[in-house]
Amino acid sequence: MSFAAFASRLADAARAVTMLAAVREVEDKSKGGVFDPVTEADRGAEQAMRALIEAEHPDHGIAGEELADRPARGPWRWSLDPIDGTRSFICGLPTWTTLIALLEDGAPILGLIDAPRLDERYLGDGKHAWLNGDEIRTSTCRALAEARLSTTDPFLFGGVEAAAFTRLRAAARVTRYGHDAYGYARLAAGAIDLVAESGLKPHDYNALVPVIRGAGGVVGNWRGGRDLSEGQVLAAATPELFEQAVALLDC
Repeated sequence: MSFAAFASRLADAARAVTMLAAVREVEDKSKGGVFDPVTEADRGAEQAMRALIEAEHPDHGIAGEELADRPARGPWRWSLDPIDGTRSFICGLPTWTTLIALLEDGAPILGLIDAPRLDERYLGDGKHAWLNGDEIRTSTCRALAEARLSTTDPFLFGGVEAAAFTRLRAAARVTRYGHDAYGYARLAAGAIDLVAESGLKPHDYNALVPVIRGAGGVVGNWRGGRDLSEGQVLAAATPELFEQAVALLDC
């Protein structure tokens, strides 16, 4: 994990912006659709991370949520989401995160989920995962009836997706809402067993994959495959739980 220390430096640079930011103005990127907020802290944190990458790894590509992509001159590309959970950020809630991933030939091989307000940093390389330096593992939950399920907002689902999630929620033991990427972090740490979401973009999920898989969990789409490009993401603590969830979600 030669790039792990550098990823942590990127997270530190983002923290230096977001932890001191005051929410003064909020822009709606949706332009009249579903409210999609962005703040100066989002842009400032991404600019700070980009500056480090450009200075120390000028051949690496960069794909961030807020600014234009920079093509790679080689196999390496960084995926950046400076504030995942901007709705929580503007409401003064602590569960927003910064997401950083390193991709090799398009595949995420290193992921970092940083929760600055909680002082929690999750790191994974697909084989192992750590929280603040201590190794973590997913739970051993194998039965949907015993599962702790999470999604950010059930009202973001529509049509057949809404019906599919309703089936999943009815089968799970307990469901919690509102955590954005932090829900996946807590799944990696064994506190949540299952997360199902849709409409995600690469900067939303690239960092999650190496962390969850490194902790022993499973990440795929609602049909049970590994391709996340359609934005439907399902993460589970165990393969058995993943398969049970797919049986209800596949639509």
